[in-house]
Amino acid sequence: MVAPKPKDPDALAEYEEANDRFEPLNRKMYNLSVWADKYSLRPVAKAYVWAVPRPVRSSLGNMIRTMNEPVVFFNDVGAGKPRRAGDSFARWCINMVAGVGGFVDVAKYVGYPHHDNDGGLTLATWGIASGPYLFLPMMGPSSIRDGVGYGIDQGLSPWNYVPRGYGLITFNWAYNIMGTINTRADHLDDLDQVQRDALDPYATIRSAYQQQRKALADSIKNDHRATVPDWYN
Repeated sequence: MVAPKPKDPDALAEYEEANDRFEPLNRKMYNLSVWADKYSLRPVAKAYVWAVPRPVRSSLGNMIRTMNEPVVFFNDVGAGKPRRAGDSFARWCINMVAGVGGFVDVAKYVGYPHHDNDGGLTLATWGIASGPYLFLPMMGPSSIRDGVGYGIDQGLSPWNYVPRGYGLITFNWAYNIMGTINTRADHLDDLDQVQRDALDPYATIRSAYQQQRKALADSIKNDHRATVPDWYN
């Protein structure tokens, strides 16, 4: 399960940079996920791309993003970024009303573009280290911190508290399933290219994930905009 630390200085530096002490187990989980994806999610995603026109897929993606804005809002508050929280709250209100339930990203055109935030990134702004890299079966790249953050996000999502008897439980299931298929469809070409061209697809995905997470965390930490929007002045 655990990769031993190499004694060679160069190999040790590479080992520490990868931050992947559970690499033997992670590679097994990666191979299992690739196999399962090949015979399940990938064919569904390809059929989805073939059957659903791009404008419709884009609208569904907007809706899924809008439904996740409450999670982004709460994480912006937790990160101590009131301006970002205000932007995500404004996006939710605008897109739910003017965007017909989020199918049209009207907020983007009036000065409120989407930004990412989640529990793992909020913990990063608190100075909590990522911990070792993990590859979770059928969920993909993660880390100890991001795994905890995922659990936090589930607790922050209002869709996990919908009452029974109003059809919202069915909507919640449909929303999550559609979100999974839509996200996989958005990355069909990227993942196919990695599998086809990379010498070590596992290491390529690991490096890309870690760099992206660091960049996102840094962008949140370095967002020092004034609380009051520019248009208010």
